[in-house]
Amino acid sequence: MDDHEIISRIGGLADEERRLEEQHVGDGLSPDETERLKAIEVTLDQLWDLLRQRRALRGAGRDPDQAGIRPEGTVEEYRQ
Repeated sequence: MDDHEIISRIGGLADEERRLEEQHVGDGLSPDETERLKAIEVTLDQLWDLLRQRRALRGAGRDPDQAGIRPEGTVEEYRQ
């Protein structure tokens, strides 16, 4: 997956996340929607991490294709 594909996926997931949140303002999400929202958030974190890895590798003169998606436990434990 190249940078353009990653950015495109991030945009699509961010749009879906926004729709889910906006559709249920004041009502709350169903359990399925809550689960989907959590999955979106994790995937977004993984994709942003992948994009940062690719940019760092490229900046260091290395092959950005060496970057890989890290597990949920890794990206969710980063300090903000």
